[in-house]
Amino acid sequence: MNVPCVRVPTSEGEATRRVLAERDLVDRSHEITVRDGSLYIPVTDAAAARAEFDVVEFDAAARETQTMPADVLGFDPTYERLGDVVILDEDDPDRAREIADAIADSALRARTVVNRASKVKGELRVREWDVLVGESTETVHREYGCEFLLDIAQVYFSPRLATERHRVVEQVGEGERAFDMFAGVGPFAVPMAKRGAEVVGCDLNDAAVDYLRENARRNGVEERLTAVQGDVREAAADYEDWADRLVMNLPHSADEFLDAAVRLAGEECVLHYYDIQHEDDPFGPGIDAIRAAAEPAYDVRVDTERVVRSYAPHEYNVCLDVTLFAR
Repeated sequence: MNVPCVRVPTSEGEATRRVLAERDLVDRSHEITVRDGSLYIPVTDAAAARAEFDVVEFDAAARETQTMPADVLGFDPTYERLGDVVILDEDDPDRAREIADAIADSALRARTVVNRASKVKGELRVREWDVLVGESTETVHREYGCEFLLDIAQVYFSPRLATERHRVVEQVGEGERAFDMFAGVGPFAVPMAKRGAEVVGCDLNDAAVDYLRENARRNGVEERLTAVQGDVREAAADYEDWADRLVMNLPHSADEFLDAAVRLAGEECVLHYYDIQHEDDPFGPGIDAIRAAAEPAYDVRVDTERVVRSYAPHEYNVCLDVTLFAR
């Protein structure tokens, strides 16, 4: 059957396979195939792979030696993978248990299976989990050459935003001063530091900041990354007029922190502002909020209006890339 595959010359095949494996993108339920001088590597997330590689539809043979959850259940369950933790989102606890047991009995690499037990809640943006298989909710997630240790019970993390994070990080230049205002465990901050930026990451969550420091160490950027625990509105006093780039990934309430962003911004500063808005006007409210906070001290240029993903019926998670120019 046709499945998404990364197509590369055979001479680059093994190196490419290793990169995809590090990012947990290799679809192990289908065979890697050589044809006409090209290697076809099946992938689990075409969008994430397409950011860097040529992705095509290819008739890759299924691996008959692996038993997958669908083989055990008789239907194809929906789940998300984060490192070696498999995440379910089932309202029926009996169905969740059935799927978890099938995953445990399959060839799927999973140490822990959890089911969402609450929505993201509180100012620390964490959720509760029902642990159905295994014990630990701590895992290592690999993304675009970086690795992140995290505990999903203590911190917020979305693997679905990997492509969007990579888009932003690719814009970062060596020697920049970048400030991640809601850094979490470092999925923006760490790769920005790997590109040679001097980075400050701030977060209110003590556990997230501990993981941020550990992830800086794991990825060899501890000398270029400063982790700050606390409210960024207070931390901004120590970094006024400092930043060449700001990341504001707190889409439900980023507008409440725009005054702090303006304090942090240097003479010319790129702002990546994340928002959730209705489909009728997904960008206008964010642009208006940025202008209200930045003007007249700064001229505001809107560089990119981007829909990141659908968030809810008729609502989008969006990003505005904006450049602020001091007057």
